[in-house]
Order: sequence, then C-alpha cells, then structure tokens
Amino acid sequence: MFIVPKTAGGRPWFLGSLVAIALVSAGAGAWIVHAVAPETQAATALKDDLPERPPVEVVEALPQLKARLDYLNENKQFMGAILVAKGDQVLFRQVYGKANYETGQPLALDTRFRLASVSKQFTAAAVLKLQDEGRLSVDDPVCKWIEPCPDAWKPIRISHLLSHTSGIPDLMAQAEWGRIRITPRTPQELTETSARYGLQFEPGTKIRYDNAAYNLAADIVAKASGKPFETYLEEAVLKPLGLKDTGSDAHADAKGLAMGYANFPGGLAAQPIANVSVVFGAGALYSTLDDMLAWNRALHGGQVLSEDAYAQMVADHAPADTPKERGRPHRAYGYGLYVNNLGRQVTPAFDDRQIYHTGSWAGFRNLVLYQPDADVTVVVLSHNYHQRDLVFMLSQQAMAEALGREFPTGLNR
Repeated sequence: MFIVPKTAGGRPWFLGSLVAIALVSAGAGAWIVHAVAPETQAATALKDDLPERPPVEVVEALPQLKARLDYLNENKQFMGAILVAKGDQVLFRQVYGKANYETGQPLALDTRFRLASVSKQFTAAAVLKLQDEGRLSVDDPVCKWIEPCPDAWKPIRISHLLSHTSGIPDLMAQAEWGRIRITPRTPQELTETSARYGLQFEPGTKIRYDNAAYNLAADIVAKASGKPFETYLEEAVLKPLGLKDTGSDAHADAKGLAMGYANFPGGLAAQPIANVSVVFGAGALYSTLDDMLAWNRALHGGQVLSEDAYAQMVADHAPADTPKERGRPHRAYGYGLYVNNLGRQVTPAFDDRQIYHTGSWAGFRNLVLYQPDADVTVVVLSHNYHQRDLVFMLSQQAMAEALGREFPTGLNR
C-alpha cells in the first residue's frame, strides 16, 4: 500500500563537493578510486539504470478507452494525445486531430506539447536534486539566495515556494498581469516585480496556487547551481534520463511544437502567443507522450532523487486546517505534484490514490498521472484549452480500465 506521509521525515545525508567512488578498470578489473562531482555521478547512475524504452508505435489494447476515443474523434470532440502504460508495457498510445489546423500538419506520436504547469514537478525535482547534492536545503530562507530580498520575504523558506504556501501573490494576482502576460521577461525582472508586493498571508499558514513562487524557485536553482535554470535542468535531469524531446521554451526557440487552440463562438482559434518566459519555472517546458512516460518511470522509480527527497516531494505540505475541496478532503500538496483519490470524482467511482499534476496555458490542457500501487502511468495532452473536463474524464477512464476497475461514464465533481 502506498502511503503519502503528512511530513517528509528526515533529511538526506549531504555529500561534499567531491565524492570518492570506485570504478572497475576495463583492462584488469582492478578497482580505482576517482573523485567525481555529485551531479556527474548521479548522471552516470541514471544512464546505467534506465529501463529500455518501448518502441513508439500505435497501441490500442484498452478496448473501452479506444471505443470512447474513436467516438470523440469521429465527432471532432477531442484533439490531442494519450498514453497509458503499466510499468514499461504500453497499453495505449494514440493521437487525434492535427498538430496545426492552419497548415494541415498532422499530429504524430512524438509531437511535442506544451506542458504548462505539469512543468512544476521538474522545477521541484531540480531543487530537490540540488539538496541531494548538498548545495541547498528546502529549509533555506529564500533571502539566502535572492538579493536584494524584501523584508516581507524573510520568513519564507524554499519549501514554502514549492508547496504554494509562501503568501507571495501569484502572477495573475499582480496589478501588472495584463502587461506581463504578453511581454517577454527575464527571471530578474519577474523577481523584481514580485518583490514590489506584500504577502497575502503569513508563510506556511495557507495554500494559494502560485506561479510566481515557482519562478523564484527556478531562480534559486540558477543561483545554487551557478548555471541558468534551463541549463541545469538539461544537464542534471533531462539529458541523463534521455528526455531528448523535453525542454524549455522560455526563449521562444523550441521546434516541433503543436499549436495551441481554444474554442470561441466563431470556431476553433489558434493561440500562437505563448510567451512562457513569464512562467519559466512554473510552466515553460514541452514534452511528448513517451518522454513523460520515461519521466514518470524514473521519478517514481527512484532514479532521479534520493528516497528522502522523493518522500518530501509527495508528502502533504498543506496546513492542517486547509479546508475541504468540493466537500472532499483536500488533495495532498506535494512539491510540484498532488496526491488524491481522483477516481472519486467520476461515476462509477474508484478509490485508488493517484499522483498527478494538471497544466493549462496558451491553448493547452494536460493531465499526467501515476498510480504507484499498480505502477500505472496515464498521460493526456490536449492542445485545446477548453477541454478541461474531457481531459480529466479521459484520464480517469484510462486509469480505471488499466487498473481493472469499472469504466467511468460520468463526472461527479
């Protein structure tokens, strides 16, 4: 049984800047001791331990899900991509619609989608990886890393940024949001803008979803690593995991992305202005179905973080008096991830706990889930902003059929 702890427990043992490890000599099999930087050691271990990735091909081994998606596709009610896997066995992989309706480009199984807020788990993992390397702690004051730092931020810890409990106003709650949304910004400019506002509540006392906090967390990654956030993420996480189709579009230079869309009275409308520079730590990444499967397998399989760091990532960091959500117990607020019994929000209901995050930005609507007891991954990537409920429903239908539960037919939200 998978149990999400209320608190994360002890801290990992931190390594020094250099670690002595033994490597086998290729010639004589003798043991030779080398000093290896922690991040290099971790990257080597990741490459050695990665499972073989399944071939990228159409798989439709979930008949109820296939029938549902075929119907939606025939009636032009769903556009996007979906993958379901149990362990490394893919049970379903298919795409529907076009990547770009203006050019007629079809969707492919390896089309890149903007992840939006699904990106937050990568930012959280980067912070925790630096903690594993001994370069920072989630208990560090934010002001240890941000200079100049406003007095209001002195009580804020990095953990508050990652758990949405900092009190810093979200980007969309800032008076300049209309201009920020469409204007490319640097991390420094975003930090300076957030620093002009007071806190909405005392850090650690409430939950309020906060993209600005994740931008600050990414800025701290850059300060602690000595590299731009995107560079550290690429070198320490993405490249070692073989995630060649995952990256940041913070500089608007990504290639091969699907176009985002939205439903308007006049019909389907393209959303070409993404400007994810303003969410560089909160929602700027893109990825594919199979890269997200590989990510889920590595993250939840212990190939990215130490056991203690992963426990912190999926622990519930919400204050004890956090109110219920729609009459149900609140979701567990981890670092860049939630944990909840999502199957209770559909009918017929099922009770398996799922680790997940949603994402919505610039015409995209996504949901990536993991059920740890059965090792099931579900990835639903839609490039239609207005398919929120459909994306959720498909995710639960996919999860239910993969788990052998009764196939849901309605929402209970």
